[in-house]
Amino acid sequence: MPGQTKQMAGGDQNGAVSQRVAGYLREAILSGEIVPGERIRQEDVAARFGTSRLPVREALRILEAEGLTEHHMHKGARVPRLDRHEVDVIYQMRERLEPLALAESLPHLGEEQFRRLEDIQARIEANTDIAEFLALDREFHLLTYAGCPIEHLSSMVVRLWNSTQHYRRTFMNLSGPARRWVVNAEHRLILDAVERRDAVDAERYLSGHIRRTRIELSRHPEAFEGGRV
Repeated sequence: MPGQTKQMAGGDQNGAVSQRVAGYLREAILSGEIVPGERIRQEDVAARFGTSRLPVREALRILEAEGLTEHHMHKGARVPRLDRHEVDVIYQMRERLEPLALAESLPHLGEEQFRRLEDIQARIEANTDIAEFLALDREFHLLTYAGCPIEHLSSMVVRLWNSTQHYRRTFMNLSGPARRWVVNAEHRLILDAVERRDAVDAERYLSGHIRRTRIELSRHPEAFEGGRV
């Protein structure tokens, strides 16, 4: 049917645009270009991509499911702003869920993943740029969970990472490079346990790694004041 074919083609095109818009906004939020509390104006995004608001709305729904945006009636979409207690609770959730995701992932990781993890960690240790560190750190941890076959668990872990990205960046800017050696030492312990496929050690090291960050972050109340740091 010509009309139906045309409608399907239009839907596919809108879907592709929605994915491009979602990709652009995702990167802008995770990089700190768009900060917590900041509104995302659909008309501005639509104008940037030369499209209608329809694919922009769909992109925002995608990002809301990922924990990167929220919608308020009469106010539109914005990046969620969390208070100190909310971030602390989310980190406690990470302490419990990420070791489980890692344990589920371990049996399914192969030599290729191990080599990539080694390479990422070497790049982390050679790095001095905070933005690059945050990207590499995220890549390192999410790769260790890549073998987890439980989709609900994997998606929840990514959502929790997305929710705390801004506060991790703020913390790294506030704490400076002096404590970076601790991160590297903890990563090396996790990496060693992963390569030995020792789920008990891997879970223990990872839980301590997340817990330390949570405790140190709680000592910086200025990290929750909002805005750009």
